Amino acid sequence: MRTKKIKDMKIKNLMLGATLSMFILSCSKDDNNSTSTDLNEAQVSAKIDMATEDVAKIAEDQYALQANPGAGRSSEYDVQALPPCATVDIQLTATTWTRTVTFDNCTLPNGNVIDGTIIVSGSLNFDTPSHTISYSFVDFHHNNILIEGNRTIVRSLQSTTTLAAVHPVANMSIDMTVTFPNGNVYHREGNRVREMIEGFGTPMVWADNVFSISGSWTTTFPAGTRTSTITTPLRVEADCPHIVSGVVNTVGTNNTATLDYGNGDCDNQATLTVNGNTTTITLGN
Repeated sequence: MRTKKIKDMKIKNLMLGATLSMFILSCSKDDNNSTSTDLNEAQVSAKIDMATEDVAKIAEDQYALQANPGAGRSSEYDVQALPPCATVDIQLTATTWTRTVTFDNCTLPNGNVIDGTIIVSGSLNFDTPSHTISYSFVDFHHNNILIEGNRTIVRSLQSTTTLAAVHPVANMSIDMTVTFPNGNVYHREGNRVREMIEGFGTPMVWADNVFSISGSWTTTFPAGTRTSTITTPLRVEADCPHIVSGVVNTVGTNNTATLDYGNGDCDNQATLTVNGNTTTITLGN
């Protein structure tokens, strides 16, 4: 009888051990899956950030060219020349302008490749303190990522807490649907403020332009919605294809992630911290 009890206890212990092992392996697998998901979402978010930045630049440049015809430059406007493969169709009414910019797999100066059409429009009254620029897309791709949606940018010249000197400030309303080549679809809504903090005093030189980006938005991923806030302004330099510094804090259902773009070097490295665990990630086109 005693032998049977000992045998039963051994069997129970073995079953308990097996159950615990399965639980631990399951937790480990879940943790690995969670880390992989966080890394993937951080990379996706960075690519959407870069697409948003390039769209803002193109829309603002078309406004500047329309507001300042001829050479397209003055002390107030700084315009990046479009790649030679881009074409622009201009339509005017009595009160409005529309510039349809079509790209044929064009490489921008920062190395990003765009294809398709952006339609940019606004009022012909350029004497107001601020100007609203509308933009929309037609079969538009940024590094093979399909961008859809339409929204506005309110552009003005002003002094801000970021920079006391009067400088160009673009307040961008975001409502984009983004489809990646693998078929994953993401939707982003929010607000992004883009300030030119360097280079506005040298309008004939594009390469010295530097922008400071602030704002917040929500992004709907296949796994749920994340809310992101720029806690340290993002720094964008005209001659670099990557965001060079700044911090974005993202809050999801089960965790908080912080994406740090670095110390100002033009590289494709960033650090992602999720619930206290930090990983270096690569941000590619």
